[in-house]
Amino acid sequence: MSASGRTGRVAVLPAPRRAGRAGERATVGRRPPRRAPATPDPVAEGAQLERYKYILQQLHVLNENVYRFLALYQTLATTLVGAALALFVGYRKWEIDPATARAGVLGLLWLVTIVAAFTILLIVTGVLNWLDYRREECELTDGMIFPGFRRAPRVGNLRRWYETYIVLFIACSIGFMWWYALSLILPAMR
Repeated sequence: MSASGRTGRVAVLPAPRRAGRAGERATVGRRPPRRAPATPDPVAEGAQLERYKYILQQLHVLNENVYRFLALYQTLATTLVGAALALFVGYRKWEIDPATARAGVLGLLWLVTIVAAFTILLIVTGVLNWLDYRREECELTDGMIFPGFRRAPRVGNLRRWYETYIVLFIACSIGFMWWYALSLILPAMR
């Protein structure tokens, strides 16, 4: 039986060649382009294209959401820490018991910590969703264009992602806030 199964002939591919003449492309070491089926299904191609557009739009939205979460954290943290500092500065003038004022400052700091934890949770969830959409994008382009067209993201590139530094900023600001409150603010409230 032959390779083609019908005519008895075996298809012969041209041998790879090196580029020698001007304008000629080398085929040595290159993967041959993926060939489309003889009769492409326009409905399937349209569905794939629409899915690809949707994936790209979702990736864009996820990237924008990180900055929204950061703005939300900064706004709430600034307001709550400002309220804690106002309580520290004005508790004597307002005739509030020092123990009550300390409890109020601690309560506000815990609220900021909860806001920070929620913001970090939203960012991490967004990164996980982003990784999932990128994986789906890579699978889709492997089938539509050619395998390896888009490389999947690697977690090893974590140091290059801006989300990493936003999470570190939030964690460091919360750490500094607690250190400052426990070492300077609360001991001064007697």
